[in-house]
Amino acid sequence: MTPVELIGLAKQAMQRAYAPYSGYKVGAALLTKAGAVYQGCNIENAAFGPSNCAERTAFFTAIYQGEREFAAIAVVGGKDGVVTDVFPPCGVCRQVMQEFCGPDFLIYMGRGDDSYETVRLDALLPYGFCAKEYMNET
Repeated sequence: MTPVELIGLAKQAMQRAYAPYSGYKVGAALLTKAGAVYQGCNIENAAFGPSNCAERTAFFTAIYQGEREFAAIAVVGGKDGVVTDVFPPCGVCRQVMQEFCGPDFLIYMGRGDDSYETVRLDALLPYGFCAKEYMNET
């Protein structure tokens, strides 16, 4: 699957977002190493704390389905569902990616003009916490 195709699926997922409070809709499409794709959208809550980002929705759905090996994720977002510029994952989503992906995991961030930026996880989260460090493993 090409980055452009994955971004298209993220845009599709964005349309399912529930964002009545911020108005920012976000969509994600997570590609496994086996070629399966899991989509996710952001889901807001009036209390904000129980809200969930699109990236985590996609990851948690994939993990529930038994997936553990991921290649890339595409993320798009914008006010009222209009993609304009890149919409990078939040810190919590970056940490979830750190839990399940290697440093070379790719993040495609789409723009409204169909261009996109590609960044590796280690560039977005250079000092990410991982279990190996916690458990004193190398």
